[in-house]
Parts: sequence; C-alpha cells; structure tokens
Amino acid sequence: MPEHHPRRVHRLRPRASRPLPSGALDDLRFIRETMERSSSFTAVPGWGIVAMGFTALLAAGVTSLSRGLSPRSWLAIWLLEAAVAVCIGLIATWEKAQRAGVPLTSGPARKFMFSFLPPAVAGGILTVVLFRLGLMRLLPGIWLLLYGAAVTSAGAFSVNVLPLMGAGFMLSGLAALFAPASFQTPLLAAGFGGLHIVFGYWIARRHCG
Repeated sequence: MPEHHPRRVHRLRPRASRPLPSGALDDLRFIRETMERSSSFTAVPGWGIVAMGFTALLAAGVTSLSRGLSPRSWLAIWLLEAAVAVCIGLIATWEKAQRAGVPLTSGPARKFMFSFLPPAVAGGILTVVLFRLGLMRLLPGIWLLLYGAAVTSAGAFSVNVLPLMGAGFMLSGLAALFAPASFQTPLLAAGFGGLHIVFGYWIARRHCG
C-alpha cells in the first residue's frame, strides 16, 4: 500500500515593506502638486458675501441721511464699513473652508488670495493719495473698479460666477467715475450692496453656502 506522507504546511511570511525609490516619491509629489494646482478654491462664502452687502447698504443709508457730513466723516464711515465687511468675509470663508475640509493654505487658496490682494492694496493706497489731494469724488469709482478687478482676478481660481460679479463691479466703477457727485453714494450702494447680495445669494444656493 502506498505510504501517506503528511503534507508540509508552508507558512507565508509577510514581506517587509520596501521604501519607495526616490524617483517614485518625486512622481507622487508631482502628481499631488499638479492636482492641487488644477483644482479651484470653492470655499467662497455666499452668505458671508450677502452679509457684506447689507453692511454696505447700512453705510450708504447713514451717509445719505446725515446732513452736513464732512468729507472726513464720510470717508471714516465707509472705511469702517470696509473693515467690518473684511472681518465678515474672513470669518465666513474660514467657517466654510472648515465645513468643506478645504485648507486655507492649499495652492488654490493661495492663488485666490495673491490674485485678490494687489488690486485691493492699490485701492487702499489710492484712497490715501486721493484724500490728501482733495479728490475724494473719485474714490467711489476707484473703489468699485479696483474691487471688481480683484474679484475678477481671484475668480480665475474659484467658482465660475466670480468673474461675472467682478465685471459688474468694474462697470459700476466706470459709471461712478463719470457720474455726477450726487450719484456717488447710490452707486456705492448698488455695487457693494446690491451686487454683493445678488451674487452672494447665487453662490450660496449653487455652492453650498
């Protein structure tokens, strides 16, 4: 009779993980950076933009109803409104980025910020220069025009409605530069108030807040 030999059981030994070669790590890093560059910054806060619009309407109402308001007081009110709006925008952006898991230090976020800042900084510098030269009548147009340029530039790395919003601000700024002085505050209200509310609502409905 044939002899039955017990089968040998071969135990599988786990293979030690080998480190990836440096070339593969470079390839992975390149793929990750390429994907980061190709993505968009989507944490634009629609409801925050709406709130910014209401602060502009409030400032326009205060400056319109105040009798005998000096140029310095008029400027102070609008600068205060701008500071409040910036705080609202930053807080709302941070909150939406937290909800969406979008880091504010990512490539798209940095591109968005660096595209927005130069026109905004230029607007701040021109505000000081024009105030010292006594050319405050030009400020509403300059503010709207440069803010629109900032939004349009940053919109290239964000949701596709932002360039359209920026174009609306630029057209408002162009109108303000050539409009009579009595139209300056209404145009500021229409731009920083109306456009912010309309486009902010659009962004909130289409891009989750």
